[in-house]
Amino acid sequence: MKKSRRKFTAKFKAMVAIESLKEQSTLAEIAKRYEVHPNQISAWKREFLDNSELAFGGEKTQEGESEVMVEKLYQQIGQLQVENNFLKKNLKKAGL
Repeated sequence: MKKSRRKFTAKFKAMVAIESLKEQSTLAEIAKRYEVHPNQISAWKREFLDNSELAFGGEKTQEGESEVMVEKLYQQIGQLQVENNFLKKNLKKAGL
């Protein structure tokens, strides 16, 4: 029977990465304690360090906010186009 993949939460990954950064125990000990391969811990540690600027409002957060703003603006443009077409249609019917 096939085993399903284990999925780890972001909180768990961060906890393991921080513990590996403390260097109070070896990767092998941490891996044994949390039942995770040492290479996986190293990958999480690298990812944690690469994205650490997000904790203090880094650029990626601003990019996400700007994407949301662009999406809202496109939605508003679409709504205005629908309203404009409706008014044009009704003005032609009224003969104006």
